[in-house]
Amino acid sequence: MSRSLKKGPYVDAKLLRKVMDQKASGGRDPIRTWARSCTVVPEFIGHQFNVHNGKSFLKVTVTEEMVGHKLGEFSPTRIFRRHSGASSRAAASAKAAAAAKGGGART
Repeated sequence: MSRSLKKGPYVDAKLLRKVMDQKASGGRDPIRTWARSCTVVPEFIGHQFNVHNGKSFLKVTVTEEMVGHKLGEFSPTRIFRRHSGASSRAAASAKAAAAAKGGGART
């Protein structure tokens, strides 16, 4: 559910102040933030953020397409390894059967 139009988008005030200070000074250092729920506003375009994903900070460079989304959407918290299931078990058993049939070292 989106936020009401009366309230407007949620933008972390401290983060917006840091962006405005960086624009005034002309600095280009990434801004470290834990504010994953902060909405990306047009003032953020072109700036780099280090967004915390629960373990480390991931670098996010804001572009025009990101406006209206949340910063946390661009810093995934989970790492996909691989699917488990019947196909992976079948492949593992076929590999083991082939190794047993071959008998080890070839001559």
